[in-house]
Amino acid sequence: MKNYILTALLAISVFNVKAQDVIPTPNQQIPYDYQLYQKLNRSAYDTKYKFHSSIKGFNADDPYLKLRYDSLMNYGVDSLNRKSWVYRKLFQEHLLQFSNEDYNIYADFLPDFQIGRDFSGNRTTWLNTRGFQVGGNVGKNFSFYLNGFENQGKFADYINNYVVSNQVVPGQGYGKLAQDKQDWTYVTALLSYTPNKYLNFALGYDKNFIGDGYRSMLLSDVSSNYSFFRVRATLGSVQYQTIFAYMLDPGAPKLTNDRRLGDRGKWMAAHYIDWNVTNRLSLGFFQAVTWADAEVEGKRGFDFNYIHPFIFLRPVESANSFSPDKMRLGLNAKYELLQKTALYGQFMFDEFTAKEFFKGNGYWANKWAIQLGLRGADLFNVPGLNYLAEFNTARPYTYAHFNRLSNYSNYNEALAHPYGANFREFLGILNYSLKRFDFQGQALYAMYGLDPTGANYGKDIFKNYESRSVDYGSHIGQGIKTDLYILQGKAAYLLNPKYNLKIELGALLRQERNTLINNRTAMVTFGLRSSFRNLYYDF
Repeated sequence: MKNYILTALLAISVFNVKAQDVIPTPNQQIPYDYQLYQKLNRSAYDTKYKFHSSIKGFNADDPYLKLRYDSLMNYGVDSLNRKSWVYRKLFQEHLLQFSNEDYNIYADFLPDFQIGRDFSGNRTTWLNTRGFQVGGNVGKNFSFYLNGFENQGKFADYINNYVVSNQVVPGQGYGKLAQDKQDWTYVTALLSYTPNKYLNFALGYDKNFIGDGYRSMLLSDVSSNYSFFRVRATLGSVQYQTIFAYMLDPGAPKLTNDRRLGDRGKWMAAHYIDWNVTNRLSLGFFQAVTWADAEVEGKRGFDFNYIHPFIFLRPVESANSFSPDKMRLGLNAKYELLQKTALYGQFMFDEFTAKEFFKGNGYWANKWAIQLGLRGADLFNVPGLNYLAEFNTARPYTYAHFNRLSNYSNYNEALAHPYGANFREFLGILNYSLKRFDFQGQALYAMYGLDPTGANYGKDIFKNYESRSVDYGSHIGQGIKTDLYILQGKAAYLLNPKYNLKIELGALLRQERNTLINNRTAMVTFGLRSSFRNLYYDF
């Protein structure tokens, strides 16, 4: 209800202002969308500049990105207004935009209508989404963004099985979820305040992403939105980000002494510092702690011990012996090998026992995750031809904990990689943009170990790791060794760059097989789509 009230207030403000000439929105965060961000590669990975490419989303007013971003958002715009009002609204401008020297406000209708056919499951798929976005700025220091979507749909079998099993639409949240047709809502909100060039404060119901890859082993945007307060500080070649987030876990058992209704909650404090050592080399250090909002004996709430931004959280977490808090550490690195070409990697450190590690006996508690990738822009000197090749892996039981509420997850989904743990993944993505046409191809192979009934081999991060089936000899792929193959392609024609309105044709081939199953999916989709958001169905 609060979201709809806020929407109404913003809408009223839009209709009661006087239209003026369009002006840029300062300090606007670019919503993180892989398809859009890969078009910024030539600026983000330019060896002439020191740019903090691992902290998403980017600032549209950043001097290194502004020229490129503005050119993308204004492609084909008729600045002389020689076209009709209807033509400009459909293909060039926001549906509503009102500006003067003190504010800039825009609003759009965001449709996402799709029809498809899952030939393997002999199933017709469809999506009926009506959405909106409202954004802009008040003054030079304050900006805001809000979107909302009302959705009904019927997914391919493998996605529908995921929804039914996890009671969440991938990356979008909950709703009236049934066995076949789904009905859900999705809302994003972000308020941003930038008092000077060194600081930015943001209050949001959104996602965060850290890294230079398609996936992130530190913090990704795979899960649903969550509430957070975020601070970014920039000084010279160093940028620091801290996030305090509140999340929900509908699968956690309810407390017998807790009279509150609704899902149990959890907190996360995540700190990340990124240092551009040179124009080519960047190093980042990540640390995050998660803990339950309420323990067995009552409500705990936010722990202010974790609010200090300049300490290692391990001593604080260890001192809180009364709670099952869980600390994770990580590293992020990027080296720009060539102009617009970067080698990147991540290491997530969950637990480590040196004595057991050097014995090489596969001790279960030596848990870590690794990413290694290469990405670049304008491949073979072809403007708009971008690529990414990436390897990801996580040992069994990584990201899990003995307390479900302190594992690394949000609303029944992982906060890092969508496969959880106990997997290896190889993927490649090729994008090509030419005028209003966008083409993308993706190939993916993954190997992981599923659990037989009643066992825990470490892929499911929601299981208590004290129920593990292995102490020694733990290895990636243990359990029911499963292979996953995905090939998919998309071709789109951009109608309006302001809110990414496009006509899109897609095709997918997927096979998941082991000694017990051989699930195949072959499908095509066609639709009218809009908005900037990442929705992952490659699992």
